[in-house]
Amino acid sequence: MEGKSQKIRTRFPPSPTGWLHVGNARTALFNYLFSRHANGALVLRIEDTDKERSRKEFEDDIIEQLSWLGLTWDELYRQSERLEIHTAYLRRLLESGKAFYCAHTKEELETEYKRQVGEKATPRHVCDQRDKGGKEGIIRLRNDAKTPLLFSDLIRGDITFNPELLGDISIARGLESPLYNFVVVVDDAEMRITHVIRGEDHIPNTPKQMLIQQALDFVAPAYAHLPLLLGADRSKLSKRHGGTAVRDYHAVGYLPEAVVNFLALLGWNPGTDRELFMLEELVKEFSLEKVQKAGAVFNEEKLAWINRAYMRSLSPEQLASKLAPFLEQAGKSGMPSDVVKRMARVEASRLSRLKDIEQNLAIYTEAPAYNINLLSWKGTQDIAEIKTHLAEVRKLLRDIMEGEFVLEILEKILMPYAAAHSKGNVLWPLRVALSGREASPGPFEIMYVIGKEETLKRIDNALQI
Repeated sequence: MEGKSQKIRTRFPPSPTGWLHVGNARTALFNYLFSRHANGALVLRIEDTDKERSRKEFEDDIIEQLSWLGLTWDELYRQSERLEIHTAYLRRLLESGKAFYCAHTKEELETEYKRQVGEKATPRHVCDQRDKGGKEGIIRLRNDAKTPLLFSDLIRGDITFNPELLGDISIARGLESPLYNFVVVVDDAEMRITHVIRGEDHIPNTPKQMLIQQALDFVAPAYAHLPLLLGADRSKLSKRHGGTAVRDYHAVGYLPEAVVNFLALLGWNPGTDRELFMLEELVKEFSLEKVQKAGAVFNEEKLAWINRAYMRSLSPEQLASKLAPFLEQAGKSGMPSDVVKRMARVEASRLSRLKDIEQNLAIYTEAPAYNINLLSWKGTQDIAEIKTHLAEVRKLLRDIMEGEFVLEILEKILMPYAAAHSKGNVLWPLRVALSGREASPGPFEIMYVIGKEETLKRIDNALQI
């Protein structure tokens, strides 16, 4: 590597063995923010060497969700396409004597492991076959290191390991099957990665990777280990805490800007009370010095709060556009665009997610059916009074021009009558006549959305009942 003046290069290396996890998305985001802040490069490296578990649909999901979040990369690699490079480095270690074939059987290794656990010793395998020149078995790195391994983590400070506790390190099942710690080291060096930003669960891998780097005469990158994501019970975030895949949040209508904002605050603190940041603002503000060591609690209520803030910042036209896919899912794709815009305006303050539009959708799209007793305000009104108020309201609405059937004018025309006859006695039966529900948006909002013709029709239906 070229030293301090070298261009910063980070990498995000997901394995396509499952849907993109929110914790991995947070790691991708921090790598993105760090590299973009420094005008550096971000490498997306699909680590698909696990042939049994890797699937194309998971790789597609990784790319789709990162793109949805607005996280771009400069280079894309697939580890499975780099086998020749990995094999060449394995041969180099074998030929130099720094690596060897260990022919101990699985049973022998298990027996050794159980004995060490029983003796309360650190489990490790120091092979007695190093110099036998075998050509079969696991390929191991010869570990004769005695000097403590030290690296300065950019988040956690100095971390030291005793290399003697590692034993001889497995680096491949064979020339055609290199293992994780080995290929990571090779790929990081080949791709000129300057900073490895990853979860703290990778800390135990670091000394093994350092020994492999030393054996191959590679300069180690700088390391920064991020705090784990925790559930509300402060245990490691898992499926038992609810949705953990980015696609789950995408599917129910969280905005990508809100998800990015939320993930950025999981372990990073801007140093102020500010909580809402667009992606380009995060790039400007981000630094690893502001990343905490302690685990970060994944609080879905906070995510919903942030999402509401972003949705309320949208114009009715913008929100209507984002609601369109969810209306289609609900079988309402044919709604007139002007109706959808009005619905977006009145529902914006109630939505935590775009999918929440389904909760009140039927109010605006279907004629209500209800028990006539529900029309009575607190059960105190008789039918004659209810009918009188609905009829008078209908007369007032009938004279409003279609183009003036908006919230402000509706309230201006109806509120004097409602105030003169007790608001509850007038507005309750009107709202029920329009919605058919005990709990619903207010009558003015409903009328504004469904329009004059549908409003009069629903009042007529109530009068007939």
